[in-house]
Amino acid sequence: MRTSNPTLSESAFNRMMQPGATTAGAYVRTDAFTVEGAIYKTALLLAIAVVTALATALLVPDSMLTVAVIGGVILGLPLVIATTFKPAWAPVTAPLYALVEGVVLGAVSLLFERSYPGIAVQAAVGTGVVLAVMLALYRTGVIRVTQRFRMVVATATGAIFVTYLLSFVLGFFGINFGFLHGNSLLSIGISAVVIVVAALNLALDFDFIENAANRGAPAKVEWYAAFGLLVTLVWLYLEILRLLAKLQSRD
Repeated sequence: MRTSNPTLSESAFNRMMQPGATTAGAYVRTDAFTVEGAIYKTALLLAIAVVTALATALLVPDSMLTVAVIGGVILGLPLVIATTFKPAWAPVTAPLYALVEGVVLGAVSLLFERSYPGIAVQAAVGTGVVLAVMLALYRTGVIRVTQRFRMVVATATGAIFVTYLLSFVLGFFGINFGFLHGNSLLSIGISAVVIVVAALNLALDFDFIENAANRGAPAKVEWYAAFGLLVTLVWLYLEILRLLAKLQSRD
């Protein structure tokens, strides 16, 4: 049940399990976790995020877009932390996170749309294509989630997080990471690598969902799994959006 997605961790999974394990390590429950249930809840969270994003893009004035992004990030971070450490809260915190993240996505997308018309739709389609491809690769066994695979993806994800964090903090002191935010070939290449890592995280999320079903997790874990998958999809969408903006700025 290990995954580089911090919201889908082994320890959090175990905290949601209830006593009653069988000798085979499975849990006998009438309200058991199902893959279908996780898919349904993921679709529901995505619908909340999309509707909120569209409402934000249509109703929030341009002068308030930056405020909406900052406010959404400030509100979203505690929800991520709360869900990670209190996964039993996921039925409540996951929809709230989707709502808040929808505001961020709507504002960010509209800001990019002002400079590159049509880019948000392109990024959304790209995210859907990557999701479909990764699911097909996982289901057909082309991508196998082994311990080595988990370690490599976790290391790459951690390195990206640290780099982004340093870029954010040092930016306040006038130190900019041009190779991350410019439109040079190096910057474009880095964005492509980050998208690949985000896509590989999807395989880990699929593996978590499959293992949760096989281990007889309670149905409430479906919200937790859907939340983790939403986090990855949001990250993937934003990275594709950034890559498209870099490519179009070179035209």
